[in-house]
Amino acid sequence: MMSQSLTRQPFDEPILTMEEREAINQGRWFSSLSPSLRHDILRCAFVKRYQDGDLIAARGDPPTLWTAVAKGAVRVSSTSITGKQITLTYVEPGVWFGDIAMFDGDARTHDAYAHGPTTLLCVARSDLQKILDQHVELYEALLRLQARRLRTLFGLVEDLNTLPLRARLAKQLLHLCRSYGLPCLSNGQETRIGLQLAQEELAQLLGASRQRVNQELKAMEREGAIRIEPGGLVIRDRGLLMRIVESDP
Repeated sequence: MMSQSLTRQPFDEPILTMEEREAINQGRWFSSLSPSLRHDILRCAFVKRYQDGDLIAARGDPPTLWTAVAKGAVRVSSTSITGKQITLTYVEPGVWFGDIAMFDGDARTHDAYAHGPTTLLCVARSDLQKILDQHVELYEALLRLQARRLRTLFGLVEDLNTLPLRARLAKQLLHLCRSYGLPCLSNGQETRIGLQLAQEELAQLLGASRQRVNQELKAMEREGAIRIEPGGLVIRDRGLLMRIVESDP
């Protein structure tokens, strides 16, 4: 039992749905924690819901919350010197973020927006510190989380410098398929990407122009790897996408 009192979730706050709670509990990192640690995190967490496009946190904001996505996605972006917004990544369900600012106390470095109807599970900074005081395990777990992010970042930098756009696009589509894939009702062999991205947003993730990404998508569609629909993308052949990644040096 924890010797310090945690802030319990107010009764008037919305609670997670079964699907949202499952997304949190099955998150790769969170599921690796001990039951007692997971219990104490959930005990003091509260729910916040956003509509598509809502600002969650702005660059320069003080660090106040440690957060996990329970539903939808969080678009992390920055603004160029010309005033154009650039999407850097999308935080998917089951993934925790904001812990770096929790440790160093510096202001947030990027803007965060809800992409589609989004549900977040939040822990106040003061409660996170109390949990850290009682669960030494959390320090090591957060180090593992940061190490995984660094590996991912190094991989992205390597891909940007060594892989052609075609391979990077195929790799990104496979990632989106794993994170947001939904079975197509008309064909069980196909998977619809549930995260709706404009081609401009997809191009920003890849560091390429929308025109070039559009050309590669159309080529993949002709080859039978994907299908482009008004509502988004359908993955028709994952194996073909994997071969594109492996065959392009």
